Amino acid sequence: MRLGSNAVYRLNGSVVARISRKGTETKESERAIAVARWLESADYPAVRAIDVEQPVVADGRPVTFWQAVADGPDDWANTEEIADVIRRLHSLDAPANLDLPPLTPFDKASERINRSAALESDSRGFLLRRLSELQDEWSKLEFELPCGIIHGDASVGNVIRDRNGVPTLMDLDSFAVGPREWDLVLTALYYEHFGWHTHSEYGAFARTYGFDVMTWSGYPVMRDVREFLMVTWLAQKADESEETAAEAAKRIETLRTGGSRRDWKPW
Repeated sequence: MRLGSNAVYRLNGSVVARISRKGTETKESERAIAVARWLESADYPAVRAIDVEQPVVADGRPVTFWQAVADGPDDWANTEEIADVIRRLHSLDAPANLDLPPLTPFDKASERINRSAALESDSRGFLLRRLSELQDEWSKLEFELPCGIIHGDASVGNVIRDRNGVPTLMDLDSFAVGPREWDLVLTALYYEHFGWHTHSEYGAFARTYGFDVMTWSGYPVMRDVREFLMVTWLAQKADESEETAAEAAKRIETLRTGGSRRDWKPW
């Protein structure tokens, strides 16, 4: 179904398996399952974990098993539905035993930059310098919204309608405690820089959530952090194919020159 941070396979009509990278610690998968169990108990619309003991480790890869949300192709939610799903999540209080970690946006960035042998040395050096700049800018941010539960990767790619048409939150791996702006900035970025949402679609998103993150003084920094992390995520995969390497190189050059992002491909 998808090859990203995880390999996602439909095993049959009702079960989906998510396979992590080899050597990944099981704690992330364990946390995702715990989050799923809690959201189910709260009757919150999120993907449900299969009722088996998991994760299972196969060949050094943690594997988790989930109920398929829909029977056919993904039916993506619209921006108003996405905002409502995020708003409802942000209204919840997680139980203390869930033990969600604090948001650490740069946690994997340097590892990703150094992982790919396909990156040229000047590109790697540029990304490491930019990482240091963004870490400094992030440390000076003053957030407007209260800190609390966040999905960590909330966007159009992670909210789909189930077989009954209910918008459902997917990919629970990045749950954390942090600034709520983090869950709003991707939709703003997709609208402003990539043109993946229209003006009216973004307006509906901001109105439904009740806050326009683009009006926040820290938005440009958080936007740039999010965009940078998208580039480093792809950079780690640059040696997987010529197409991936070309897209990663294009994105790095765009960051270097400040050029348009409108030709970035969704990945």
